[in-house]
Amino acid sequence: MRFSPGLLLLLPLLSPLAHAELIDDVNDRGELRIALEANTPPYNFKEGDKLTGFEVELGELLAKEMDVRSSFITTDEADMLPGVATGKYDVAINHIAKTAELEDQFDFSAVYHEKPELAIPFQKGNPAFKSSLDGALKRVRDDGRLKALSQKWFEGDTAAVKAE
Repeated sequence: MRFSPGLLLLLPLLSPLAHAELIDDVNDRGELRIALEANTPPYNFKEGDKLTGFEVELGELLAKEMDVRSSFITTDEADMLPGVATGKYDVAINHIAKTAELEDQFDFSAVYHEKPELAIPFQKGNPAFKSSLDGALKRVRDDGRLKALSQKWFEGDTAAVKAE
């Protein structure tokens, strides 16, 4: 039996281990699933039943820039990063600093807040998603919305405006 070279190129796509790029899943759903704890003002917290805070507003802006809606899921520390790793959540926006240990497990967005250095983790191996997320973050940074958000929530702190 002969195989054509074209068929050999299709074999990885037939593998059960092959997976779609995260950005395709997000676009198909029309929704960016964002995990957070909602217990750390001013980053993210609840006012009554309403989620609010710097990272909530940032997540809303990023999703809008990516042309999808934001969907926030309140979870705890024990579930958050494992949930991102398994695809239960697309990202975690919960004042997470890049560390060598986490970089072994996740890819990260560009930094959105300096001192502490904060970024958004997501499943490894999703370069198109990283490009889309970083592009959204760059637009929010470049047009001044990130700086305004930082000033609103951190009373004049401009640490959020520095690029990585």
